[in-house]
Amino acid sequence: MTKSIDLQLNAKSIADIKKGYPLILKEAVMNPEVLKEEGSIIRLVDRNWRFVAKGYYGEQNKGIGWVLTKNEDEEIDFDFFESKIRKALERRESFFNDPITTAFRVFNGEGDGIGGLTIDYFDGYYMVSWYSQGIYSLKHHVYGVLEKIVDYKGIYEKKRFDTKGQYIEQDDFVRGEQGDFPIIIKENGMNFAIDLNDGAMTGIFLDQRDVRQSIRENYSEGKNVLNTFSYTGAFSVAALHGGAQKTTNIDLASRSEAKTIEQLSVNGFDYEQQEIRVMDVFDYFRYAKRHELKFDLVILDPPSFARSKKYTFSTARNYPELLMDAIAITEKNGIIVASTNNASFGMKRFKTFIEKAFTDAGSKYKILEESSLPKDFRTNRDFPEFNYLKVVILQKTK
Repeated sequence: MTKSIDLQLNAKSIADIKKGYPLILKEAVMNPEVLKEEGSIIRLVDRNWRFVAKGYYGEQNKGIGWVLTKNEDEEIDFDFFESKIRKALERRESFFNDPITTAFRVFNGEGDGIGGLTIDYFDGYYMVSWYSQGIYSLKHHVYGVLEKIVDYKGIYEKKRFDTKGQYIEQDDFVRGEQGDFPIIIKENGMNFAIDLNDGAMTGIFLDQRDVRQSIRENYSEGKNVLNTFSYTGAFSVAALHGGAQKTTNIDLASRSEAKTIEQLSVNGFDYEQQEIRVMDVFDYFRYAKRHELKFDLVILDPPSFARSKKYTFSTARNYPELLMDAIAITEKNGIIVASTNNASFGMKRFKTFIEKAFTDAGSKYKILEESSLPKDFRTNRDFPEFNYLKVVILQKTK
């Protein structure tokens, strides 16, 4: 039985929570000394100790926990978790019934009512990601619910609550049958090789599904494509399915080459006809300028923060310079897919980065398309900060 404690919050935070804001901010807490054990159920109260909401204590980025209910009589127990997860599964019914897409998100944290918890589906396998020690201490409820209400081949987990929210290395298998990895999942008819027990990543970022589909359908035919920070080459797979002439894939991680070859191969593409380079993206930009290389389609989806021997990169500070480098090697009327998953700023600020980059480069553009998280990544539209993905597809007109 988890302990319940009363946590006093300041007036601003109380007002926000009453409006539906789900994150309990560190700076809002007036009696932090009562917070001792992550996973404790907390009653959120105002200055006069009047009940406002219930949640749990779990350190995650700028928060110390998440609001779960504003009903004082609702218990945070197995039935609570079952209700939330069952509703989330019902919302994804169309995905379960889609024969050409077999991987998607089935539970998206606070968007489905339990912050700090996500559950992804990969063709019969479920992957549960835990973002704090607090929510992980309630894992028996989550695994018990999955055991009760879903049919599964196997369940894997990712603990993402080490220092600075990093993944904790472990054997990620939880129960069921162990996968013979890689398994091949489908996304809009494309194939992707997935490994759920190979560290922090799986082989594909599910939140970019709509972007891959757009690249494939609208921007690839006959194009010479540069895919930077290419990871396993998923954007290049989409571009080649859309009729791209050639792809160039650049990533600093040494394993990216083998992973990209794997993704190209499971889709029937000859990887030897594509260019795959393990090198720093900024070094490649310099190389491309020196050799006067130009591309029709450039994809920019950097990590929020990256460090190599030569460079330290942060999207919040350095995205305009990155985009300027891309502009320099994009053909006139070429397409740039500008993307970021940095949750510390919104779409409005991201567009100022784009404007600055083109102004400083003496170039011009028009926005063709913009998007954020796909439908299965459910978020609260009243609080756009939780809809972290920002994608702007633009055309260089000068």
